[in-house]
Amino acid sequence: MDDTPELHRSDPTPSGSGEISESEPGPEKAAAATQEAAEAARTDVPVSATGPSSPATQAKSKIDVLLKATGDAPIMKKKKWAVDPTKKIGWVIEFIRKYIKAEPSESLFLYVNQSFAPAPDIDIGTVYDCFGSDGKLVLHYCRTQAWG
Repeated sequence: MDDTPELHRSDPTPSGSGEISESEPGPEKAAAATQEAAEAARTDVPVSATGPSSPATQAKSKIDVLLKATGDAPIMKKKKWAVDPTKKIGWVIEFIRKYIKAEPSESLFLYVNQSFAPAPDIDIGTVYDCFGSDGKLVLHYCRTQAWG
């Protein structure tokens, strides 16, 4: 008797060609393949196709940004905003300028955690991932340089 593992020829397919395999797939491989197929099916379906969008689904796609006035900056009536994570810090600065009706010649500074001014080309999502807490990102704005 030979103790070396042998290759098994699988049953021929209807077209007549057979495959050579080392072993038959076990139940673990079949279960993993089924799970992968189920995950792929879930991720390939657009959110709108699964039914009406719920507030929980919308909350995950937006980041809550809390805008706080500092120094002599005018206070916004609405302080909490839901912002798309792909928006840039520069977009937020321009949004604040329009909301408080600042002149184009006026300076506007934006700070994260009352400590540093982020670059205008950074995504809100990136800043939130690094400095967000309690499910929101707190940004302070002012007309004169306050920190950093």
